[in-house]
Amino acid sequence: MRNHSEDAKIFRAFCDENRLQILEMLRSGEKCACKLLEELQISQSTLSHHMKILCESGIVTSYKDGKWTHYSLYPKGQEKAIEILKIITTQI
Repeated sequence: MRNHSEDAKIFRAFCDENRLQILEMLRSGEKCACKLLEELQISQSTLSHHMKILCESGIVTSYKDGKWTHYSLYPKGQEKAIEILKIITTQI
């Protein structure tokens, strides 16, 4: 039996317009939180909320550099999301 709790974290990451915009921005490479804030026109606390969800899903990874956090897509997280989507949408 699958761990649906973990699977739900991945799909929760895709269920918000701002998070989809963030994922699209990260497609071109690593971005500092300051750059994401500029582009999205949202507050720092709102960005932190969205990034927490994206990082917990495993689709995005991050590291701190001084006062800023840098974010990028995590290939293993992407692969897992694709695999889960295939599993739950494949007829048996």
